[in-house]
Amino acid sequence: MFTHPSKDIAGTKGEELKGKHVALCITGSVAAVQCPEIARTLMRHGAEVFAVMSPMAQKIIHPYLMEWATGNAVVTELTGKIEHVALAGEHPTKADLVLVAPATANTISKIACGIDDTTVTSVVSTAFGSNISIIIVPAMHQSMYNHPILTGNIRKLNALGVEFVGPRIEEGKAKIAETKDILDAVIRRLAVKQDFSGMKVLVTAGSTCEYIDPVRVITSRSSGRMGVAIVEEALSRGAEVTLVYGLGKAVPPLEALVVSVETTKQMLEAFVSELESKKYGLVIAVAAAADWAVEKPYSYKVSTHKLRSLDLRLKPTRKIIDYVKKASPKTFLVAFRAEYKLSKKDLIGSGYKRLLEADAELIVVNDVGKKGVGFGTETNEVFIVDKEKKVVHVPLAPKREVARKILDVVNEKIKPK
Repeated sequence: MFTHPSKDIAGTKGEELKGKHVALCITGSVAAVQCPEIARTLMRHGAEVFAVMSPMAQKIIHPYLMEWATGNAVVTELTGKIEHVALAGEHPTKADLVLVAPATANTISKIACGIDDTTVTSVVSTAFGSNISIIIVPAMHQSMYNHPILTGNIRKLNALGVEFVGPRIEEGKAKIAETKDILDAVIRRLAVKQDFSGMKVLVTAGSTCEYIDPVRVITSRSSGRMGVAIVEEALSRGAEVTLVYGLGKAVPPLEALVVSVETTKQMLEAFVSELESKKYGLVIAVAAAADWAVEKPYSYKVSTHKLRSLDLRLKPTRKIIDYVKKASPKTFLVAFRAEYKLSKKDLIGSGYKRLLEADAELIVVNDVGKKGVGFGTETNEVFIVDKEKKVVHVPLAPKREVARKILDVVNEKIKPK
């Protein structure tokens, strides 16, 4: 038996869903066009995906497309193979999750009322009886989403343990949630033990900027992706997360409380305010805050037509991690440090010295001079160093995978002995 070529992408972005089977149930919303992306995103994180399409969904996208996307045969009707039972019946090889995405108002109300007249509703009905987790991702016009009977049906399904993701209310429509948000919901539901359940976690991420004049700044190349990956991972493991976020390209998850800042001074003030006002068990300082600020910024735009050169006097900014133990002595601190083209020995030595200076429990160091590591990349390679100078090496991997390894090490340190 050959392996379908479409399955070559399995696990390329992470293995959080490795060994998990997801029944992706597609209904007759125009948002069905996003289902190949949803399926392949789940596959890139290790899931095996089986598509189930209602008759109306098949009028929007062809089943061949979903067969290509998943590498598996698509359920388009119920036959003597009793496909709904094969996928969601009470047996050892049943699906781990039924994901209805997109879900129309019609299908949501049918599910709430126990109506079972399409491939999708049959699979969902069977899943209820087999205690399989169910996630529904609505997509419809906003006026339909606001229908009181529909909202009542959503509350009814919530009470039965069904999770809803989204929708995004835009342009008068209740649009399907972003694929990333759907992925996060699936990972939270399936993949991760809740080893940080109830813990308050404070994360800094992104870069900060320091003004030269009102329109020009000094900053770093940090994209914020590593910090946001840690936020996503912490949330998936049950933590309550606050993110103090500077400048960055990565979009924080909706479940995080985000405090937006620009300058290093603003980040420090927001950071200390959070530490003093709430009891955080864990701080992970990922942000690449600007190390230097202009001593006397110009109050006007400096024109290159009038000056042949521009001399700036810089002063060091205050180090944010140096304030953690002052504000909250019992908080577990994970510091980050980026270096450039150092040997492994010097990289670890530099990190260890900074760990001691900040009184951190762990420090994560990387060499941003290496290809695919650190700023602006989707991947990272890090060394995690503790106070005994024990080192855990995380080889080059997607940043979400690196985040998982970092929190694994944190969990080993903080769990009761």
